[in-house]
Amino acid sequence: QVQLVESGGGLVQPGDSLRLSCIVSGATFKYYALGWFRQAPGKEREFVASISWSGPRIYYSDSVQGRFTISRDNANNTAYLQMNTLKPEDTAVYYCAAEPSGPWDASESPNGYRHWGQGTQVTVSS
Repeated sequence: QVQLVESGGGLVQPGDSLRLSCIVSGATFKYYALGWFRQAPGKEREFVASISWSGPRIYYSDSVQGRFTISRDNANNTAYLQMNTLKPEDTAVYYCAAEPSGPWDASESPNGYRHWGQGTQVTVSS
């Protein structure tokens, strides 16, 4: 059974940084595409970033491009999302997702992932 556990969320001020982590168990991690998504109250879940297992190929949403960095550590079955220059509009529950994929695949759609974590809250407020 594939399990994902996110951590690293919290309450920060605008301009601050956070690093989210996602530990994946029960899967051959190195052959999985990984994605980060977020959902704010009253809004649909939206794509943040994704990374393939080969290359890797990396994709970002326009709203986080240049501020967030997705990475993966295959030795420790962990995905990361480094978030810099946080803004109030980044406030949301952040979810990690994983899916066995082709080497350069990294879906930007929630429908591309069957395995999800429970989410971690990120609140950016002064």
